[in-house]
This record gives sequence, structure tokens and C-alpha cells, in this order.
Amino acid sequence: MAVSYDRLWKLLIDKKIRPADLRKEAEIAPNTMTKLRKDESVNLAILGRICNVLSCDYGDIMEYVEDPK
Repeated sequence: MAVSYDRLWKLLIDKKIRPADLRKEAEIAPNTMTKLRKDESVNLAILGRICNVLSCDYGDIMEYVEDPK
């Protein structure tokens, strides 16, 4: 299973929020931000905190993509 957080980065640009500001407001550890940048799995509770800060839904910040074969 593969996940893409490209929607998150676009949403941050649209809302003019820096990733560092999101990290502080959502109380996200630096290593978790690295996982997000690398499109790695992240705990659902963390994604929930991001959605709370950005007033959005899970589908607004991530999408499922098929694993390359």
C-alpha cells in the first residue's frame, strides 16, 4: 500500500501555512514530518490533528496510490 501526501503540501501552499508552523500547531514530531515528506505511513491520530488544524478531511491531505510493480 502506498500513500501520497501531495494534497497536504498543496493545501499548505493554498492556505499560506509553512510546514514548520503546521508542525508546531499540530504538535508533530520532526521525524513524523520527514515521514510525510517521504510519503511513508503515519499514525491516523497524527493525520487527525493535521486535519483539525487545517479544518479539512483526510482525503484533503492524502490519497491512496498503487504500489509500482
